[in-house]
Amino acid sequence: MKKTIWIIVAVTVLIIGGVYFFIGFLNGGGQAGGAASGNTIKIVAAEDFYGNIAQQLGGDKVSVTSILSDPNVDPHEYESDVQDGIAITNANIVIENGLEYDTWMDKLLGASSNPGRIVITAGAVAPDPLPENPHVWYGIDNISAIAGAVTNALIKTDPVDAAFFQNNLTTFNRSLAPITAKMNAIKTQYGGTPVGLTETIYLYQTGSMGLDVLTPFSFEKAIAEGNDPSAQDVNTANQQIAGKKIKVLIYNSQTVTPITTNLEDAAQANGIPVVPVTETMPPSDTYQTWMTAELNTLEAALAQGH
Repeated sequence: MKKTIWIIVAVTVLIIGGVYFFIGFLNGGGQAGGAASGNTIKIVAAEDFYGNIAQQLGGDKVSVTSILSDPNVDPHEYESDVQDGIAITNANIVIENGLEYDTWMDKLLGASSNPGRIVITAGAVAPDPLPENPHVWYGIDNISAIAGAVTNALIKTDPVDAAFFQNNLTTFNRSLAPITAKMNAIKTQYGGTPVGLTETIYLYQTGSMGLDVLTPFSFEKAIAEGNDPSAQDVNTANQQIAGKKIKVLIYNSQTVTPITTNLEDAAQANGIPVVPVTETMPPSDTYQTWMTAELNTLEAALAQGH
């Protein structure tokens, strides 16, 4: 007696840069985005810090691909490619930041069809986003809520391992306590200290630590969005450094322009400590070690500036 074996071939069309790419994959009968217990859950994260958190939460049950993982690349200028599209097409869970930060992800998601795929938009999950500031992952309360959303997606995808994922979430949340403690210690010791920022990214931290940011918000926002600040704002920022009105300059080393470079050089010339921060996580770090290292550098700079 002959057996008939049916193989369903799904074909997805990706349209990237006006070019059509046909991607076929075999489906053994389950939903396109589903993952039964015992199978590896495929996760694609737009940014590496979300990928790292997903790996901590999913453990050996997941396979994680992070698209943005180079700290030398300006995330605002990233251009996706076909490999990114293929990864997203085959993913069970996709994590993006949203808030117009990684708009290229929306294009990739729109170019692929996967009805079972779960998409987590961090900006929509974050309970405490700052106005006109998409860098929600720098807020510890935000990152805890985002980790909870990832855990819920893992449980929905693989309900049999729910206890495993919940335990990992508990461990992750506990690991954030030293970061909060460090921020509280800095607030107690240096709250009210005037500082400068080249970009909006670190406002989540400076606000929580009670530091007094003197740089005009319009200056920070312009740099964050890849625009030139007004001449008046540039002059204000320069005068704050020349007059030593700020004790520390915190600058985003991934969004570098001649204007921010001039501020950095001026700060160093005036003996003002400079603290670099990044938008993507260094490859050798975890989210926790990344946040802690930046806080340690800032604490040392504040001690020097006083």
